Amino acid sequence: MSRHLAMDDTLYDYVVRHSVREHPAQAALRAATAAHPHAGMQIGPDQGQLMALLVKLVGARRCIEIGVFTGYSALSVALALPDDGRLLACDINDAYTAIGQPFWQQAGVAHKIELRLAPAVQTLDAELAAGRAGTVDFAFIDADKTSYAAYCERCLQLLRPGGLIAIDNTLWGGSVARPATTDDTRALQRLNEQLHGDERIDLSLLAIGDGLTLARKR
Repeated sequence: MSRHLAMDDTLYDYVVRHSVREHPAQAALRAATAAHPHAGMQIGPDQGQLMALLVKLVGARRCIEIGVFTGYSALSVALALPDDGRLLACDINDAYTAIGQPFWQQAGVAHKIELRLAPAVQTLDAELAAGRAGTVDFAFIDADKTSYAAYCERCLQLLRPGGLIAIDNTLWGGSVARPATTDDTRALQRLNEQLHGDERIDLSLLAIGDGLTLARKR
């Protein structure tokens, strides 16, 4: 039995057509990002929909995102939250995040998203210092790879038992399975090893997008 299914463009288009149910603002934001020089940093609509489903499955009301880019993932999560749900969105680039904010407004979810433009470790440490450990339901990490371990550790402290962390790019184009030639690859390899041995979590590494790790706090 085959261990994987080769995903060419035809099959991927089929998956999108038969699975993805985008809000018009999501589709418009993807279109607005398509011409961006770093458009490849945006998650696919299939991954956005999976994250929205996970948010609903864990009954999330308080979420954190580290790495916003143009805001598609934040929009996906915010749409899945109840009206009084909140997403703390962490980034350092006001030019990138400004692209997405009109679409958050268009979708009627801007009130659910608090954007903090500051180094994410600083923001997470501030949340911990404010006594918010154990209060977060869902976290998504998709920022600078060499800081992933620091982000994960802080998110685990902020997460409640049964809460979920989703970590993007954990296959890194397949390079994690080969001798590392960059700091990013080495950081992801170390993280994957650490998570595999971490008894505080339940774990699954999925071959979706560029690799998506799901870690549930026990």
